[in-house]
Amino acid sequence: MYRKNFGGSARAPKTRSLSVQARSASIFPLYEYHGRLNVEIACLDLEGVLVPEVWIGVAERTGISELRATTRDVPDYDVLMRQRLSIIENHGLTLSDVREVIGTMEPMDGAIRFLDWLRTRFQIIILSDTFYEFSSPLMRKLGWPTLFCNHLEIDGEDRIIEYRLRQADQKRQAIQALRMLNFRTIAAGDSYNDIAMLSEADAGIFFRPPGDIAQAFPQYPVTENYEELRAEFRRASSRAI
Repeated sequence: MYRKNFGGSARAPKTRSLSVQARSASIFPLYEYHGRLNVEIACLDLEGVLVPEVWIGVAERTGISELRATTRDVPDYDVLMRQRLSIIENHGLTLSDVREVIGTMEPMDGAIRFLDWLRTRFQIIILSDTFYEFSSPLMRKLGWPTLFCNHLEIDGEDRIIEYRLRQADQKRQAIQALRMLNFRTIAAGDSYNDIAMLSEADAGIFFRPPGDIAQAFPQYPVTENYEELRAEFRRASSRAI
């Protein structure tokens, strides 16, 4: 509808120029549409990919060397967590003790820049075996990406007495659910507990895996820094990014 200005002449409604539209498409490749659904989701492990291993940090800060074991060492997650719960109970560690250590930890060098690059090209979900009860300090430093993880059961004395999986085999299940929603997924991880996620995704990438894990699963490209990881995401994408 035309509207008169104070001078009496008609003024047509403003429209965006084609050049502005073209610039918008290049700035926001995440939402480009080429006649088909084309949104891709980057699914990342947390520890070892974006932040240091939390339990290694707790081990170093407390001097409890038994807590250094991770899924790189113990493929069975339940066995590993039962081991951790027993150790922290024997040493009297509380949730507050663990959170205090995590509060001093920082994202890995280059992780935030990598996430900033990724956000403009993909939607991001962190698929992790960590726990909501102590993940918030690190999530804050990473800019609060979406996190799917697990829960801890805490008693009235702040002791960690049990862990609760959000869902059995949750990384695989998450990728399957995203596929059913018509999303294409590219996943990156570093350890045994990421293999199901990598195998289920449309493309899987290793980031700094131990040598034995990389050799056991040679189908996944190995990256050792964020530049290489960016290159693999570009290569795996179905879009020109």
